[in-house]
Amino acid sequence: MAGLFLVQTRDRAFADGALAEARAQYARHGFAAGTELALPGWRLLHFPYISGGPETLLVDGEDFVAVAGTLVCDGRMGRAALAALLAMEKPDWSRLGGQFVALVHRGGRTRLFTDYFGAFQLFHDAQMRLFSTSLLAAVQALPRLSFDPQGVYEFAFNVVPIGDDTIFAELKTLGPDRLLELDADGVRSEEAAKPLPIAETMPPEARAAAHRDRLMAIVSAHVRQFGDHVRCALSGGLDSRLVLAALRAAGCRPHLFVYGGPDSADVRIAREIAAAEGLEIEWIDKEAWRTPTPDEFPDQVERNFQAYDGLPNYGELFENGANAAAREARHSGGALSASGGCGEIFRNFFFLPDRRFSAAAVARTFFARYAKRDVTAAFDERAFLRGLEDKILAALGRPGDRSRLPRPLVEQIYPRVRCRAIFGREISLETWFGAYLMPFLDHHLVAEAMKLPLALKHAGRFEAILLAAIDPALARHPSAYGHDFAGPPGRRHRLDEWSTRLRPVALRQRSYALRRRLGPVADEHGGLLTPDYMGRVVDPDFPIMRRFFRPEAAAGDSGLMRRIANLEYFAARLGTRLAAA
Repeated sequence: MAGLFLVQTRDRAFADGALAEARAQYARHGFAAGTELALPGWRLLHFPYISGGPETLLVDGEDFVAVAGTLVCDGRMGRAALAALLAMEKPDWSRLGGQFVALVHRGGRTRLFTDYFGAFQLFHDAQMRLFSTSLLAAVQALPRLSFDPQGVYEFAFNVVPIGDDTIFAELKTLGPDRLLELDADGVRSEEAAKPLPIAETMPPEARAAAHRDRLMAIVSAHVRQFGDHVRCALSGGLDSRLVLAALRAAGCRPHLFVYGGPDSADVRIAREIAAAEGLEIEWIDKEAWRTPTPDEFPDQVERNFQAYDGLPNYGELFENGANAAAREARHSGGALSASGGCGEIFRNFFFLPDRRFSAAAVARTFFARYAKRDVTAAFDERAFLRGLEDKILAALGRPGDRSRLPRPLVEQIYPRVRCRAIFGREISLETWFGAYLMPFLDHHLVAEAMKLPLALKHAGRFEAILLAAIDPALARHPSAYGHDFAGPPGRRHRLDEWSTRLRPVALRQRSYALRRRLGPVADEHGGLLTPDYMGRVVDPDFPIMRRFFRPEAAAGDSGLMRRIANLEYFAARLGTRLAAA
């Protein structure tokens, strides 16, 4: 992300302590020494990318702009983008793109804001005395912390907290609806409207051309900066193939890679595509990359804790170090990493039929992934679901609206809520090392995708049309769905989605709990979770998380148990600074 840490200086002792802790923490993350700048009432630490990349700090006399993340402005990156942003009176979202947080000090005024969807994470305390792109640096600055049950349960059940919440009651993330102005007296906040269009009628050719032009504008800006110095994932699916198609159309020949085991369909299909197209591809089996001994495991987990800011997506704290090594390799020599994440903007992500739904129904359909036997009396199901509903409505700009929402508005929940949370955390950690291209979360392309009628989203129908329009050769290759993308989706693919759309909300809310009754559940994120490893890093009695969970019951889902263990490990690191229950 590069890195950014900002603290108010009114309380000198607090500011000095926070800055000292931040310098030490960013060094533990792997950053080089940062640049310190003073502005009225505040002090800033800014850190460049660990592996190199476009400039993220520009100082022009008394004015400056500091960015963490990946900024595009007027189709440019680096110094040109920073200069254009510095010249703006206020953020002009028609000219800005990417996922980032920016501090702009111009003409004696200081503004702080995040990207269009607030995906890039900027943590702050309740009083807004400090802002940090590192969760651990923010944690280190505060004398006392307590777990927020809503955030804890969201992390455990849904991989990451949504909205502005974190797992701690004392820390939030800056939302997309806020533009902050900082001065010697503190912080003033003003609303920042971030509209998205709804579905509209358009001739098919014009629709495909509009999407192609938006996507190519985003990708071409990055290719102008990096040329072929790009690392791009390829799998058996549609999203990564569409990113590769856009890169090739922009004149880039990226370094391709695929992750997975020897029996992975993604690996097989990606290698077949690369061979057919005369491309080289690197295959990495993360599970086989390294097997530390149990005695080596505590040091490995500590390295993971620092490398992934305490709280990686999916709770992948207890792995062999392959994830961090792969991230470093993706940015070797200052390379750009490209991802097909958020490609479901082109699809019916929640698999809901074409009718109105309330935010509460969406929360129960998708986010109610829990079994009551796993939790203690601390879990208030009604409050949990209402919390999810309220955050969905806030993201849509309709707080308190308990009515059924227009179906096109429901589609906005995916980029505004789900993508912001899960891909926002990924982006915020990935860009420690270098720039990151995730074109499907760029608001210019999201806006175009929100115009799609639902019928074109089913089974990736329109996304396949878009791929074929950009790169027909890539579209003709087989996929993990059992069909290629040069024509309509296959019968099996369409039936799988149709059967999910048919299930009523009440049944989908209970589907996870019902599946748990059938036997153990696991996910693809693995880890070294056996007792001979975990017993060396986490108290097997789970003395802190036992307040929220029943570990003996939760053990039936290894992914859930991994995330609970991540929380327990984090809690133990806090020691006496963690408030008692």
